[in-house]
Parts: sequence; C-alpha cells; structure tokens
Amino acid sequence: MISFRESLFKRDCFCYDNPWRKILDKREKYEGADWIMHFIGHFKTITRHKILVAKGCFKLGLYYQGIMHDMSKYSPTEFLVGVKYYQGTASPNNAERMEKGISMSWLHHKGRNKHHFEYWIDYSIDKEHPGLVGMKIPKKYMAEMFVDRVSAGKIYNGDEFDQKSPLEYFEHGIGASIMCEASRDYLLNLLRMYAEKGEKYTFAYLKKDLKNDMSGYDKISPFQQCKKNIKIG
Repeated sequence: MISFRESLFKRDCFCYDNPWRKILDKREKYEGADWIMHFIGHFKTITRHKILVAKGCFKLGLYYQGIMHDMSKYSPTEFLVGVKYYQGTASPNNAERMEKGISMSWLHHKGRNKHHFEYWIDYSIDKEHPGLVGMKIPKKYMAEMFVDRVSAGKIYNGDEFDQKSPLEYFEHGIGASIMCEASRDYLLNLLRMYAEKGEKYTFAYLKKDLKNDMSGYDKISPFQQCKKNIKIG
C-alpha cells in the first residue's frame, strides 16, 4: 500500500479507489485525516478550475473577470461546504442538496457570480408572461460562462473530456429551458462551434465577437424577449 504522505500528494489521491480513502471512508466518518484530505482536495480542485478559467479569460482579453472568477468559493459559506461534501468528480453542492434538500453554498454562489445564468433570473415585466424569467446576459459574462463550462468539464471529466462534453452537459441540464432565448442560443452556438471546430477556432471567434459584435448579440434589446436570430460562426 502507498504511504499516507504519498497518497496525500498524488493528483488522484482523492478518488474513492485510493486505498487511504477506503480506510477512512468519508461516508461513515468525517474527522481527522479525512477532513485534511477533503480540505486539500477541495482547495486543489477549485484552484485548478480557477486557474484554467483565468487562462481562458485572458485569451479573450477579460483580465479582471479571469482574476475574480469564483472568488466566493473561498468564502467560509462556500468553502466549508465544499470541504465537507468533497468528491473530486462532481460539485459538492449536489451532495449538500441531496442531504439537506437545499444547497446554501450554491444559493450564496449564484447570487455573487454573474457568469451563472441563474444570477440573471428576475420578475418579468411582460404582462402576458408573468413570473420569474431569464433576462438577457451581457456578452462578457456569456463569454466567461462559456469558458467556465469548458474548464469545469476538463476538471471533472479528466481524460474522458472531449470537445463535445460541454455541449452534451448543457443539453442535459435545465439552462436551455430557463435562460433568455437570445442568451441560450448564443451559448449553444458557441458550444456547438467548440464541439465541431475546436478550442482554438472558438476562442479566436469569441475574442473578435466581444470586440466587433459580429453575431449581433449586443444589438438585441433586453426588453425584446429574445426573438431575434443570432448569426454566429
């Protein structure tokens, strides 16, 4: 068996097939060395993700967003939950949700990070469609959202990640049904471009679109309930 020290600093030491995790078994016991492993594992995961997003944002010229991305994850409200429910292969917010029926960490996070479409849910001013609806998301946050989804896929899927992974994840989520149509279509088009033409091409296009609005996204009014088609590619 590998030593605890060797296990602790291996890149995959926080997976369930690690012999030390089998001995400690977080599902039955959450203390001592197990807590340390969760702490280090969660810190490494969110920091690796943050660095990856920062690199992507820097490629697009979004330097401030790259630096500030997901800073709230280091706050006690989010970080301690992340440590407690750490898995390494999925968001700990889901584990908190499964146990408590709600994730306070996620509620804290989505209210402070504009690259999540949930941040842009508001009351509709359209009398024919009352209730909570998705609002049009500024393009610079759409760009960060795209980078965030690609980076998260790389972190959580590891070697199984491919160009189609971010698109498939979005298509199986709830974003397509909640987001403003224009924002949803813009993100979908970027994800499809990434799946078909790759990372280099998509990032180059997105950088140009942020500057020149080739897609016409910026011309769509936030009061126009997203009926205008977006040209992208």
